[in-house]
Amino acid sequence: MIPHSRVYLASQSPRRRELLKQIGINFETLLLRSSLSRKMDVDETPRKNESPEAHVQRVCQEKVSAGWIFQRSRNLFPLPVLAADTSVILDGKIIGKPQDREQAVATLRVLSGRQHHVLSAVAVSFEERTEMRLSVSKVTMAKLTEERIRRYILTSEPLDKAGAYAIQGHAAVFIQHIDGSYSGVMGLPLFETAELLQIFGYPIL
Repeated sequence: MIPHSRVYLASQSPRRRELLKQIGINFETLLLRSSLSRKMDVDETPRKNESPEAHVQRVCQEKVSAGWIFQRSRNLFPLPVLAADTSVILDGKIIGKPQDREQAVATLRVLSGRQHHVLSAVAVSFEERTEMRLSVSKVTMAKLTEERIRRYILTSEPLDKAGAYAIQGHAAVFIQHIDGSYSGVMGLPLFETAELLQIFGYPIL
């Protein structure tokens, strides 16, 4: 395997960029949606009868494929492409990003005092090879009063987050227990990410 000292990140998520920096990964971000070709966009709408596990892995696969195609179409220096997708699951259903503040309130009411799952798929693609890993975490959220939920909504933090909360932000005080990957709940499971990058020749500590 040819060693690589950089990778392309097919994601606009600031949290994923922070996590890669945390473990010393040298990366460049691919601005997929800046392309005039709509083929570079990935439809993240769940399909009929698609399980949450199948959904998050399909979307991750499509993201990494779009990143590889984008790289080739722009004649960029060939490097491994990394992509990820994360979903919050409650009672077997995907809890997406809230559309507005009231939907965020409703989502937190449902999650309050219960255990939910966070699925994070990560994939790396180079040339004809793609490898993927799936991280599954169980998260227990404390029972939240209406007042706490409303105060949290005022921070605007939950408005662009799956499940309407950010574990690395103010909502850290809501989480009683995690069985799984903290970084996976944030959006990029670092153990699995490092494992994949090693497969593709990136030097990992």
